[in-house]
Amino acid sequence: MEAKTGLGAIRSMDYVILLCDDIEKMKRFYLNVFDFELEDEKPGIWVGFRVGSLYLGLRPRGRKYDGLQCPETSAAVQLSFRVPLADVDAAFEDLKEKGVEAIERPTNQDWAHRTLFLHDPEYNIIEIYADIHPRETASSPTGNHSLVNI
Repeated sequence: MEAKTGLGAIRSMDYVILLCDDIEKMKRFYLNVFDFELEDEKPGIWVGFRVGSLYLGLRPRGRKYDGLQCPETSAAVQLSFRVPLADVDAAFEDLKEKGVEAIERPTNQDWAHRTLFLHDPEYNIIEIYADIHPRETASSPTGNHSLVNI
């Protein structure tokens, strides 16, 4: 059987990002109702929980999300799929062949991921990523996503 590469290399969903109108209210909800353990936080910008093997992140809606304004009609989620490192770039080529535009090309980020971002038809954000060594991260750390239209 032929090994799959690029988009075909996706085998699991690693994390979900929920865009929130009130990030503090959502944080208290997941802390108090579900008793999820807080994994990381940047007040007012980011809250992250570990839920088994899945990472659940909260980000504010209504402000620019990774450099792009999230459309009001969006379901406002980010789905993130981990692939082997070479498959981030292979997935980008797959998308181009299928006529799907990326909102950010493969990029080494300052949080030790090589990422590729795109929208689905409802403007939910899809991330294809691979873990990279910290020495391979962005040369100018930003501390946040900085998606641009390409």
